[in-house]
Amino acid sequence: MAESSPPPLVEIRDLNKSYRRGSQRLQVLEDITFSIFRGDFLALMGPSGSGKSTLLNLIAGLDRADRGTIQVQGVEITTLPETDLALWRATHVGFIFQFYNLIPVLTAFENVELPLLLTDLSRRQRREHVEVALSVVNLSDRTDHYPGQLSGGQQQRVAIARAIVTDPTLLVADEPTGDLDKVSASEVLQLMDRLNREAGMTIIMVTHDPRAAAMARTMKFLDKGVLSNAHP
Repeated sequence: MAESSPPPLVEIRDLNKSYRRGSQRLQVLEDITFSIFRGDFLALMGPSGSGKSTLLNLIAGLDRADRGTIQVQGVEITTLPETDLALWRATHVGFIFQFYNLIPVLTAFENVELPLLLTDLSRRQRREHVEVALSVVNLSDRTDHYPGQLSGGQQQRVAIARAIVTDPTLLVADEPTGDLDKVSASEVLQLMDRLNREAGMTIIMVTHDPRAAAMARTMKFLDKGVLSNAHP
């Protein structure tokens, strides 16, 4: 008897999202349906204003859909109360942003430790987790440095360490190379590729950069809020 396929990690069904602009309603996403499997590296591409970041924010539980459902590991996140959704995000989602979002007055170590302060881990356990995460991104020698003492590429690697320190179910990245020079961008992409292939992390990345998208295993394109599997 043939083995059955594993269930999707993320199931998105009939997702719709719109925003009001004055008296007008702007449809941003229209009837989005697709699945993401554990261990995938998905690139969401499309022109500016196509709805890529909105879709990413919905999957990550940062925004609410008008209609439709999103299940992650069988949990229907679209109906979770706000408090439960915040706890779910803290436990299951690691975020990588274009502009790093590091806190300037905290060291690299302290920035990476931040998500762990919401957990029940002891101080010693938190230290161990942070040291491992900084080692993974090859920044063990920058533990006590502040963001202002680091290059853009190093700051983004600290941000990646912060994103993976909780061992999240999903790693979501919004234009992670958008503010980096070519060399730093390449280093960050190689790191994300390694996290996907060696650590099995499921990554969802919004990008307009074909070089970044080339690292992904799966590509989907958005145009005017409508999803397709192939480049238009």
